[in-house]
Amino acid sequence: MLKNRLMQLFQDNKDIGPKAVRVEGKTEDEATIYLYDAIGDWYGISAADFVKELSAIESKTIHLRINSPGGDVFDARSIATAIKQKGNVIAHIDGVCASAATYIATSCSEVEMAEGSFFMIHKAWTLAMGNADDMKATAGLLEKVDASIVNDFCKKTGKKDTEISEMMAAETWMTAQEALDCGFVDRIFDGEEVENNWNLSAYDNVPEKVKIGMENAIAKTEPILYDRERFEKRLSLIEAVSSRH
Repeated sequence: MLKNRLMQLFQDNKDIGPKAVRVEGKTEDEATIYLYDAIGDWYGISAADFVKELSAIESKTIHLRINSPGGDVFDARSIATAIKQKGNVIAHIDGVCASAATYIATSCSEVEMAEGSFFMIHKAWTLAMGNADDMKATAGLLEKVDASIVNDFCKKTGKKDTEISEMMAAETWMTAQEALDCGFVDRIFDGEEVENNWNLSAYDNVPEKVKIGMENAIAKTEPILYDRERFEKRLSLIEAVSSRH
């Protein structure tokens, strides 16, 4: 049975995150911006909102604090691009950094990860509708998205593309030490551990430690209801991107 994992991830977490970009402690030298939600304008933080807040920060150093279950690949790519253009942005992984949140983190100039946090990479998901030709075109788009992510991870880690591809295909969850050993993060910090409160049921290989705290999140989960307007918007975007390749 085909799982609509992307919609499940958004729906499962729609009542958990703050749905707003928070910026604190802005000074001439430093500022902190929080990505404590799913990524995407369906039920999380949109790229438009995040980039607007990021662009308004004029501090010399920006601290990006991350606790996110992941989300929309296109929104995440837009956020990652804005971070690279901004300059000195330091990522601090406070809890879960999964899926699309990982290449936002690795787009930063430095990445540090709290002891007890988790970092997860996997192959891209999307939504699609149509005939066999449409499905083949969508599969081709996903392969290009995966190749782009693999390329970024190779630059960050120094690993071969085949190794990164295998890790993504296996939905690889890493502890802070494992992420450091693999080159995804630059150092580990002793911060206050953030207990997972995300519903990560959409993923296959969630570690037992990460599952602690999921009960409250799952209790908030309602049956998946598809928002037709947003669904059609996403299909239109996929079609537009496909036509450019």
